[in-house]
Amino acid sequence: MHSVSLPDKTDKKAVYETLLPQLQALCAGENDLVANLGNIAAALHAATGSHWTGFYLVKNEELVLGPFQGPVACTRIGYGKGVCGTAWKEKKTMLVKDVETFPGHIACSSLSRAEIVVPLLSQNGEVLGVLDLDHTALAAYDETDGIYLQAIARFVSTLF
Repeated sequence: MHSVSLPDKTDKKAVYETLLPQLQALCAGENDLVANLGNIAAALHAATGSHWTGFYLVKNEELVLGPFQGPVACTRIGYGKGVCGTAWKEKKTMLVKDVETFPGHIACSSLSRAEIVVPLLSQNGEVLGVLDLDHTALAAYDETDGIYLQAIARFVSTLF
């Protein structure tokens, strides 16, 4: 499988429910983490219309930029810093409807207005990295995104 087919983007739930099995099929038989994360980032980016979609991976006590789609990004993020570092520290999804209201937000792009970050957890609860989506519209992400991105993150965590 080399493409992803999605329903009308106005039905967010349908998009995610169609996307997850396609991501699983896309990664089936491929054991290279970077290749899989690259394809997942591309598919999520297309499906969500995000400004930036990608992964940061835990390396040597910091988050290091991994595969992504969108404009250039911050390369390294410290533990507990910004939305990504906070999701890592707290081991929970961070849904930020207005990044200007998040204390210590790291503005990798001045165009980003909303952000959702989901930690990638190992079976023993260790954070392996984070899935990060930024949008140019305020309140672009909601609880529906959180539910489905957490399901996608659980799948992604099995690829490590």
